[in-house]
Amino acid sequence: MADGTITDRLASSAQALGFELFGIAPAVTPEGFHHLLEWIEAGYAADMDYFQNRIEAYGNLNLVLKDVRSVIVLGFPYRTVQAVAPNSRQGRVARYAWGTADYHDLIHPRLKQLKAIIADEFPDAHSRGVVDSAPVMEREFAQLAGIGWTGKNTLLINPRQGSYFFLSCLLTTVLLPASVPHPTDHCGTCRRCLDACPTDAFVAPGVLDSRRCISYQTIENRGIIPLELRAGIGNWLFGCDVCQDVCPWNRFSIEANDALLWPSMKSNPVDLLELLSLNEVSFRERFRKTPLWRPRRRGLLRNAAICLGNAKESRAIGPLTQLLSDDEPVVRGAAVWALGQIGGAECRRVIEERGAVESDATVLEEIRNVIEEDVGPSL
Repeated sequence: MADGTITDRLASSAQALGFELFGIAPAVTPEGFHHLLEWIEAGYAADMDYFQNRIEAYGNLNLVLKDVRSVIVLGFPYRTVQAVAPNSRQGRVARYAWGTADYHDLIHPRLKQLKAIIADEFPDAHSRGVVDSAPVMEREFAQLAGIGWTGKNTLLINPRQGSYFFLSCLLTTVLLPASVPHPTDHCGTCRRCLDACPTDAFVAPGVLDSRRCISYQTIENRGIIPLELRAGIGNWLFGCDVCQDVCPWNRFSIEANDALLWPSMKSNPVDLLELLSLNEVSFRERFRKTPLWRPRRRGLLRNAAICLGNAKESRAIGPLTQLLSDDEPVVRGAAVWALGQIGGAECRRVIEERGAVESDATVLEEIRNVIEEDVGPSL
């Protein structure tokens, strides 16, 4: 077994690189692996097939890194300023995505520096950095590494820093002395996160149905957002922080020390009407290499239309009407729904005109819902 020297060196270097949390876990099969199997079997993973497709690796780290013996777990804070209350033309973005860089691009180079320290001390060792991109149950290993516990909102909570931090892991074939596991959770009888969820996504404490989660719907879902969830999305354009914002432990969270995580003038919150005007080129120029690139233009404009529909923002009628001719059916469908929510004779007219030329079945269904079900206060 390696002595404490390499551990101390890694810990101090991690701190200098911005990782406020550091711990080491043995490379064992996570105790929560069977819960993952049950979660997938229940359908709570929605269409995130990568869980099922890589299920063996989640239970066997050797399929991620051969002969792995230790998992270094790291926490990188991302909380910056207070969220600005949006007006009816603005959409909210989850805190982690306010900055000008994707967190993967921030963390991976730092993991490489830690990997170099291991290689310097153990030339024959192999290591691999992971930032939610490989089949590793990071939260389970974080608990084993003494970093925190999994809260009722399914997020890892640290008693000194709350949950506003990115988790990453450095797998290595070197056997490092393991940290003391976190003994228990400290959520107690608190239910704030469960009760505050706008779409009732928590089936039980610690069990999230992704199909009802705002973050899943606005980021991972590539199709239409189910009708019954749209009102609950409110003004969330990208992601959701509700279950973290209400958590009492987040009063202890610290500020991020990386300038690239601090919000740009256009991210907290986002001008939705400006967003609706972006074509593929301008969207790429603005959001490439940022977290908001993930849902692509069609997903983000779909979300923007839902937000404007929930706000019943009449100044969006013109831009939404333009979107009725968009190349993407998911964008056209969301625009139809939003216009129906705003209501009025003008909205009904443009929706009926679109219905006369529309060929996509999902968009036609949105049009029928507006016209036949009398959606909107003035239709």
